[in-house]
Amino acid sequence: DEVDVTDLEIFRKEQGKAFAPQGAKLTLTAFILKATAGALREFPKFNASYDEHAAEIVFKDYVNIGVAVDSPRGLMVPVIRDVDRKGLVTISKELREIADRAREFKLDVAEMRGGTFTITNVGALGGLFATPMINWPEVAILGLGRLAEKPVVRNGQVVIRKMLPLFISFDHRVIDGADGARFINRIAVFLENPLNLLLVS
Repeated sequence: DEVDVTDLEIFRKEQGKAFAPQGAKLTLTAFILKATAGALREFPKFNASYDEHAAEIVFKDYVNIGVAVDSPRGLMVPVIRDVDRKGLVTISKELREIADRAREFKLDVAEMRGGTFTITNVGALGGLFATPMINWPEVAILGLGRLAEKPVVRNGQVVIRKMLPLFISFDHRVIDGADGARFINRIAVFLENPLNLLLVS
């Protein structure tokens, strides 16, 4: 799907000035982490793992989101823990710190374990869409494409808006296509109404 993040980008840049004195760089990824955490709470099947031996779905009562980072030594996925319980300032700080350490190859192994869901951003490398591989033992992964200005129709008029592609891969033993669409749509609602993100807990 494609999400209209025009208002979010305006909000992000305005609020970024207030966040700067706290040592936090307010990025689009921080908002996506918060939106995803909210959606994971509403759709717990996406925040689960599948026990093949017992043929059971294992639901997690915590939201730990891995963020794929392109490092000189290959892809690394550090985990930000309890994202649903943290505010945007804390998420922004942790995201920046953990991504920097990943690129410098200074992560502890424990910081890459315990994830319940993963986000990968091919847009940062210029990609539009991809089919991301699920980070086992998780059951789903969200991908972000390249943010771009596009002509779209709003109220019968063609206007230029900032559109963000979202795509998802999931384990069909746990999740079906309808749930996948609902999950993406919920993230889109959060991102298109940025003030709602402040209420996510």
